[in-house]
Amino acid sequence: MWGILVFMIGSAACGFAPDVKYLIAFRIIQGVGGALMIPGSLSLISTSIDEKERGKAIGSWSAFTTILILAGPVLGGALADAGLWRYIFFINIPIGVVSLVVLWRKVAETRDEDADHTIDFPGAAAIALGLASLTFGFLRAPALGFGHWQVYVALTAGIVLLALFLLIEVKSKHPMMPLKLFLNATFSGINLLTFFLYAGLGAGMLFLSLNMVQAQGYSQLQSGLTFLPFTVLMITIARFAGGLADKFGPRLFLIFGPATAGIGLLLLSLVKQTQGVSEYWNTFFPGILVFGLGMSFTVAPLTATVMGSVNDHFSGTASGINNAMTRISNVFANAIFGALAVLFFSGALQDQLKNIRLDEKQRQEITAQAANLGNAQAPKGLPANDKAMVEKAYNQGFIRAYANIMRLSAGLAFLGALMAVIFIRNKEVKKDKKV
Repeated sequence: MWGILVFMIGSAACGFAPDVKYLIAFRIIQGVGGALMIPGSLSLISTSIDEKERGKAIGSWSAFTTILILAGPVLGGALADAGLWRYIFFINIPIGVVSLVVLWRKVAETRDEDADHTIDFPGAAAIALGLASLTFGFLRAPALGFGHWQVYVALTAGIVLLALFLLIEVKSKHPMMPLKLFLNATFSGINLLTFFLYAGLGAGMLFLSLNMVQAQGYSQLQSGLTFLPFTVLMITIARFAGGLADKFGPRLFLIFGPATAGIGLLLLSLVKQTQGVSEYWNTFFPGILVFGLGMSFTVAPLTATVMGSVNDHFSGTASGINNAMTRISNVFANAIFGALAVLFFSGALQDQLKNIRLDEKQRQEITAQAANLGNAQAPKGLPANDKAMVEKAYNQGFIRAYANIMRLSAGLAFLGALMAVIFIRNKEVKKDKKV
């Protein structure tokens, strides 16, 4: 409840933010609230639902979580197209109020009376600063290059701080992340699967949206609506898949689900230049359908395996670690793949420009736009014919970069499936096998 309240305060502040610096600062408040509320919601399910029904319950939780994450772009796109972006944040407030009332009236508290209440402040500071440094370094790399001092100092500091975090957790009497959990091969494997799969999901969905809006002529609302088949599949399949995982074990679902998602991403990588929304059904739709099927059969077994691999004593910690893994993988994938996309785009652009007569200054101005990807703009002053050729080169170069990113995203999904092959055993996701 405190997490929801803090998230509402952060959302309201974001809605009133006078500029981007304040918006970033207020997003930190939102992040604090999210960190407090999300692990608690899943641990409540884990401790209050009978084990035989837990897969279905987690399936419902996973379905609603994924649906809302994907529904955000639909509502956000509509509001952004209408010039009402601030309402994207204000809409969280009435939802938060309803949630608080339901929790207060209907949900009983669960508490581990024997738990250690000491807070690991050194560990929290090290992990927060380490991840922030790494993210900053990767985000600055496309504009400055990996050789720039800001980039390598940030990346080096991030690695050092993460190493320090592990050292703190080993020596701490009150670790925020008990490393003994990772002695459990199932717990380690499912978190590796989460990292790879959600990195592929995050990067794939980001560049799919960019392609639709920047290269294919979709509006932001139309781009968001294209994910509705994914949403429908999650609604209809996730709870069913959770029940099947309860009955037959999660291993096969965690192998074939991510693999199917990877095939969907590969199909999406094959889409070239289209005529816009009118060609959606025979271009993007098949890949989104296959990708949605793969994720729909994965999310509930994945979450159930996380919670089933540890004792209820560690349910909140396990949920928090896995939730952090999804966020970390998403941020890193977007940052790293953003840098790679600029490199791919620059290389493709050089090939496209060979057929256009340009002086050196014009060529430099054109290639300098590579960091803007699909939003690259031809320099002013070019003859109309040359400008049209440059804009076509930008478009074709971005689509080639998009295809490469989608293939890499598919590779990450296949790596996730491989983690399930190596680490996940149905017999280990049992009460008597937990850490």
